[in-house]
Amino acid sequence: MKDLNHIQNFYFIGIGGIGMSALARYFRAKDVYVAGYDRTPSQLTKELEQEGIEVNYEDKEDIIPSKVLEDKDNTLVVYTPAIPKDHKQFNHLKTKGFEITKRAQLLGMVTDKKYTLAVAGTHGKTTTTAILGHLLKDTGTKVTAFLGGISEDIQSNLIMQGDDVVVVEADEFDRSFLNLSPNIAAITSMDADHLDIYGEKEELERSFKEFASKIPEDGKLFVRNGLPLEGMTLGLEDHADYSARNIKIEDGSYVFDLKTPSGLIENLKFNLPGQHNLLNAITALAMAIEYGSPTENDDLARALYSFKGVKRRFSYKIKTDNLVLIDDYAHHPTEISAVHQAVREMYPDKRILAVFQPHLFSRTRDFAEDFASSLSQFDEVILLEIYPARELPIEGISSAWLLDKVSNPEKQLVKKEDLNEKIRSSKAEVIVMMGAGDIGVEVEKVKKALLNEA
Repeated sequence: MKDLNHIQNFYFIGIGGIGMSALARYFRAKDVYVAGYDRTPSQLTKELEQEGIEVNYEDKEDIIPSKVLEDKDNTLVVYTPAIPKDHKQFNHLKTKGFEITKRAQLLGMVTDKKYTLAVAGTHGKTTTTAILGHLLKDTGTKVTAFLGGISEDIQSNLIMQGDDVVVVEADEFDRSFLNLSPNIAAITSMDADHLDIYGEKEELERSFKEFASKIPEDGKLFVRNGLPLEGMTLGLEDHADYSARNIKIEDGSYVFDLKTPSGLIENLKFNLPGQHNLLNAITALAMAIEYGSPTENDDLARALYSFKGVKRRFSYKIKTDNLVLIDDYAHHPTEISAVHQAVREMYPDKRILAVFQPHLFSRTRDFAEDFASSLSQFDEVILLEIYPARELPIEGISSAWLLDKVSNPEKQLVKKEDLNEKIRSSKAEVIVMMGAGDIGVEVEKVKKALLNEA
């Protein structure tokens, strides 16, 4: 593999992905040439172009930039496993002998020999990584952070404030996180997911244990209390090494004390709803403190209080006394239940409508009973058709099939073109729209319709 310091050109195939775009931004900031392909334009690719990154949207060999094609020795091609095997640009560059690497391998190269803090887990890693990066940045640490979502604080998925320490989201998909060698790591959860990759939950857990084994003897592993791993424990109102105590809700925010191995940090405030998010905050605080963030003054507390959140993670799109619209990335039954807990805690007396777009036929099949159970907790349920992403349809697996399993009688399957009308006719005062597909686009349409802007 080429020395990254000697590469002058990077070409990203799938540059619009959240992990790919963070790396593209990183290398562009280092003043080397960065370009890439993506299937469709998006807000993120538009921003990349505004930052001086050339993006094309047709899978044709002849539109690959000449700067890439004519300088093979100084070019690295980066791809995401989500691209199809018959991708023309990918295969053309491969045939021409270009050096090609996966995104995860490149992230491993970037963090190699740097002091690295990594957050892994089937749920919670994006928010935890964003909180951790924010805490370090706002307490003056020279940090680079690669985020798996867009931080509301900086409107980006990349923090670049120096290179004393690197913060990364450690993704279990395709075993990507095994390319990392973190000094401090956290594992937030190990629920079954990505069974299209792993086959069974036990194989997924083995992968997490292998990730944990990569931490050096002088490093530190943090784990949510109750996970079958050895490490410093994290919890809420329990005997974990780092635990939130005396939790209260005041004006829609959590107020709590943080028990640490060396004492108690009192009267911390955190603005994201939901106990799952509070546990994410505890995880980030523990990692920041272990790294060396100061606890003897109010800097850490101020940084925590100022954190605004991550786009599509319990993001308020409308928030009035009579109407609330929330956008969330939840695409697994555990995540849906966490969103339900958060919204019930914040709005205990209001009628709540869940709009859910299932993501992947295989995930819908593998967790159908759990999806039905988690969705049935809401007062009303609307399902959109399954978003296929990288998959072909599976016979017998559909949103109608899933809807039959939902026990709540207030349920319906709705086409996208009818969604605004159905939501406006609902008596719900709180609407939660969830999914990892293109439902985020529908959220904006629903927002305009509810505000009579459409």
